[in-house]
Amino acid sequence: MPALHAHSDLGNRLDNASELTIAGEPLDVVLLRRFYTRHDFQLVWPTRQAQANSLADAVLRAGDQGLNPGLFHADLLQRSAALPPLDRELLLSDAFLSYATALAHGAVPVKLRGPNQTLTPGPIDVAAALDVAIVSPDPGAAIEALAPATPAYMALRCALKTNLADAVAGDKAATSRLRTVEVNLERARWLPRPMPMERVWVNVADERLVFYRADAPVFSTRVVVGQDVEPNQTPEFHATIESSVFNPPWVIPKDIVRREILPQISRDSDYLQKNDMIMLADGEAEQLPGPGAGLGLIMFDMPNRFDVYLHDTPDRDIFNRADRRISHGCIRVQDPRELASLLLQQPLSAVNQEIAEGSTTERNLPVPMPVFVVYQTAFLDIAGALQFRSDFYGRDDEVWQKLQRSSRG
Repeated sequence: MPALHAHSDLGNRLDNASELTIAGEPLDVVLLRRFYTRHDFQLVWPTRQAQANSLADAVLRAGDQGLNPGLFHADLLQRSAALPPLDRELLLSDAFLSYATALAHGAVPVKLRGPNQTLTPGPIDVAAALDVAIVSPDPGAAIEALAPATPAYMALRCALKTNLADAVAGDKAATSRLRTVEVNLERARWLPRPMPMERVWVNVADERLVFYRADAPVFSTRVVVGQDVEPNQTPEFHATIESSVFNPPWVIPKDIVRREILPQISRDSDYLQKNDMIMLADGEAEQLPGPGAGLGLIMFDMPNRFDVYLHDTPDRDIFNRADRRISHGCIRVQDPRELASLLLQQPLSAVNQEIAEGSTTERNLPVPMPVFVVYQTAFLDIAGALQFRSDFYGRDDEVWQKLQRSSRG
């Protein structure tokens, strides 16, 4: 097959390569092709040395974002002048593009995370973003602007500096906190920019829900989340609450029926009747609505591939526990009536009346509400103070290890 860019050595190099390395370090051929398509496969950096220097300086200070500069060819960048011209060109572009990608989307892409870590910002064309940076007064700052600019992200960056200094001074505790901060800076990069001004925010690690209006917290309540062991951990995802369901039945998934309901039936033939349950033909079970039903008196419908929902519970005492990790993955809300009032933009009395009628009813929200289920072990609380929580799901170390390696796999 003839080369598509016979007039360009750079085009030929990219067209003929399924994989490409410089001094043993892999490059992202697909992203490089996308960038150089915008430049007709001509060299970019020989005539833009000042811009290249600014961008290289930004890469070398990637540690300020909690990122390992080595992910972006930092060592080679510092001796790139010794490389052949075409190798230097490709190395610079790959370093700048990969750093832009890490700031815009996170350094650990979804495909390299666990199956229960699916948060991702909206699409950002980093090739176009690099072109914008090239013509800006400060290219390095323009690339760094792809990172979140939220108060939480800035507070974590400040904590990074503080704990780095303490760790250098020999505080072991500070070394542990440093890793936690780096991991949670990465998690912040998995979120949309900007965040919706109105949103429901569930931090599983804090076992708490917060409702934001005009980007400010107006309601906070405790929640129950999934157990520590798989497959019952609560995942990290983004969904949209579409409606509130009053007096909902609980359709019990097949895996829970198999693990928990069938053994109960084998021990007690009246178990289904005692718990207002019926078996369904597809192997699921259904618990009829009522004050003792598993979903309580309110469920918030938020379709997602995990089948995880916000809902009430008849077991009120569990919210007094320090450890509230006892669900199958769904999120039980301590004050669901107040949340329903906020989401439906109806007085609490209207919510109570809907429940009191006793029948199963569904009310669409006047405005569908985004909900983010996150797992942040370092975060700003509603008072603006930085808080740390234990990594009870054991996810922090997994993310941290991936931050130390190349994100190209």
